[in-house]
Amino acid sequence: MKKMRRECRVPGAEGLIIEDLPGEVLVYDSERDQAHCLNQTAALVWKYCDGKTTVSSMAQRLERDLNTTKVDERVVSYALEQLSKDHLLEESFVPGAMLGGLTRRQMVRTLGIAAVIAVPVVTSIIVPTAQAATSCSAPGQPCATSAACCSGLCSGGTCA
Repeated sequence: MKKMRRECRVPGAEGLIIEDLPGEVLVYDSERDQAHCLNQTAALVWKYCDGKTTVSSMAQRLERDLNTTKVDERVVSYALEQLSKDHLLEESFVPGAMLGGLTRRQMVRTLGIAAVIAVPVVTSIIVPTAQAATSCSAPGQPCATSAACCSGLCSGGTCA
């Protein structure tokens, strides 16, 4: 089991700002300007990562914490693969041959409808830099939408 970047819950640790919300966790990675929303299952798997807990133990903990029946280890592996892809692990996670490259849809088909309850989901967006977020076009500049103009008005393809 690979260690995760999340060994403590201190906001800002190693460039991460973490916000725990009911049923999900929001993580902002200031080094990459990316925001991630982890659903309950993905957040629990992330919480369990300490560099010592096995995939099998994580599956058992998920069963307990989600109050559900058997959680397949492939669900945990899928979550770890997603977290690794989004750079939320200290080291890359290489999935086993059973899971390698499955999409959520394929995983649900493979594991059955019971997997739908526990499918880990990590949704990510790239956050614009402060400068890009506040950039706008001056009057007389070309525009496609009013949102692109500092005045908030795009008329005939030109900022008013």
